Amino acid sequence: MLQVKSKQQIIEAICQHNRTAAREFLINFEERALENYLERLTTLQGHRGRTSIWVRPSDSRAITA
Repeated sequence: MLQVKSKQQIIEAICQHNRTAAREFLINFEERALENYLERLTTLQGHRGRTSIWVRPSDSRAITA
C-alpha cells in the first residue's frame, strides 16, 4: 500500500536517515525532489552489492550546476 506523506513528513524522514540534513535547507526543495532523495537514502540502507541497483529517475538530471 502506498503511503502518502506531507512535505514535512518527508523532511522528518530524511532527517532520520541523514542527521546532518538541515530542515531549513530541505524546505527549499520541491516535494518530488525530497521524495526522490528519501527513496535514495532508504535504498542505500538496504542490500548492497552486485545485485543491488538504483536507477536515476528520468526527470532528474545527472549533473547540475
